[in-house]
Amino acid sequence: MKDTYKVIGLMSGTSGDGLDIAYCTFEKAQHWSYKFHKGLTIPFPEKLGKDLKYAHQMDSLSLAILDVEFGKWMGEEVLKMVKENRIKVDAVCSHGHTVFHQPQKGISLQIGNGWSMHQACSLPVINDFRMLDVQLGGQGAPLVPIGDQLLFGNFDYCINLGGIANISMDYNGKRIAFDICPFNLLLNPYAEVLGKPYDEDGKFAKGGKVLENVLHELNSLPFYKRQGAKSLGREDLEIYFEILERVENHAPEDILRTLVEHYVIQIKSTLSPSESKKKSILITGGGAFNKFFVESLDDSIQNRYDILKADESIINFKEALIFGFLGVLRMKGDNNCLASVTGAIKDNCGGMVFGL
Repeated sequence: MKDTYKVIGLMSGTSGDGLDIAYCTFEKAQHWSYKFHKGLTIPFPEKLGKDLKYAHQMDSLSLAILDVEFGKWMGEEVLKMVKENRIKVDAVCSHGHTVFHQPQKGISLQIGNGWSMHQACSLPVINDFRMLDVQLGGQGAPLVPIGDQLLFGNFDYCINLGGIANISMDYNGKRIAFDICPFNLLLNPYAEVLGKPYDEDGKFAKGGKVLENVLHELNSLPFYKRQGAKSLGREDLEIYFEILERVENHAPEDILRTLVEHYVIQIKSTLSPSESKKKSILITGGGAFNKFFVESLDDSIQNRYDILKADESIINFKEALIFGFLGVLRMKGDNNCLASVTGAIKDNCGGMVFGL
């Protein structure tokens, strides 16, 4: 056991925009601290990106092949970074790419084969962080909150806006976290209708109008009435698309504007104001660059909360950094998944290790 670890964290989120690679150092003294050295986002090759996007529709053999190919590709990209920067790494810690997330059925599948990654980069690999928690009755998600607690504990709220929006906070002496609502998984398809991969700065949404009936229907979905540990997977978004696809004679801009309003309402509903002081909010993930959304949220919660400006490297690579940290905790044998977050029967130390 040692107190300083140099690792690479990998994140392939549900937004599908590429692989985030974060090279970081973590050190344990009285408290954990980190240094972020370098981050890269590698766009997926065209065929690989398409295969990942539609992986949930593949037959079992095709999915097994993709699992190995994706792991190999990630390992090759890691090796390039290691060689080009002449760095030494204790382990590569990968979230993988989520294909199925159905904890109620005892499954959560993140592909990116550990053995093929290990062989491609010749470094120890840690992945499959969710499955142990799922087998312990938990959601297997979100996993980032223990990193929020130990590395970003100076913020009252940590909100990540990726394919899904989720939040992490301390509540009655425990860390709690949950998925709030969809985010880019719904926004991006309607931006694509307008010829862009995403709604840059929220300009399309800003030019649209709120569809009040659709907004009411979205806000009435059963997911928002559930309390405690809860998570969203791609499969859960079918009902959202059903509602949005029923919209007739409205521009994609109107749908985007309605989704922004929906997200603002749902995120605001998760925040608890303090009577003594403003509470601080750290927003990360691709959605942090959606200027119109962030301004709309700020207008809705002003005078009670401060949305603090984060360094761009943290906005872009916080999740990859924290998966590196989860790997460090796994190497030390420390718990890296909190039952107070996932609803599992106990805290646990998840992750499969290859070549260590």
